[in-house]
Amino acid sequence: MMKSSSSSEEDLQQVMDQRKRKRMQSNRESAPRSRMRKQKHLDDLIAQVSELTRENDQIRTSVNIITSQLYLNLEAENSVLRAQMVELNTRLQSLNEITDFINTSNGVLFRDDHQLSDESFMDPWDGAASCCGNQPIMASAEMIMY
Repeated sequence: MMKSSSSSEEDLQQVMDQRKRKRMQSNRESAPRSRMRKQKHLDDLIAQVSELTRENDQIRTSVNIITSQLYLNLEAENSVLRAQMVELNTRLQSLNEITDFINTSNGVLFRDDHQLSDESFMDPWDGAASCCGNQPIMASAEMIMY
């Protein structure tokens, strides 16, 4: 009985060895395919990184251009607003000087021998009372806007 048990063990061992060889052969055949799949996946990832980097650079460039344009537009608008502020401050100062002059003259202005009161300003066609006489009143073109 020893022999039969020994032969069945040998048969079992041969079957296991055969399976092992088949597995090894299968692994040898699938290893290059696996390496190729890994390499393709790696190449795809590298290509994707390149594409995303290129898109990032384009977006960054676009954002920089838009930001620069907006900055220049704001600077130009600020410059215009500053100039208008200076103009308006100058006008305000002139108007304040006029009101100060009127207030310090106690509401009465004199031109030659004609006395002018506050009411004289309300009737600009009163030639004798007109503070400007026959002289035209000059105004800048910008005043029309206000």
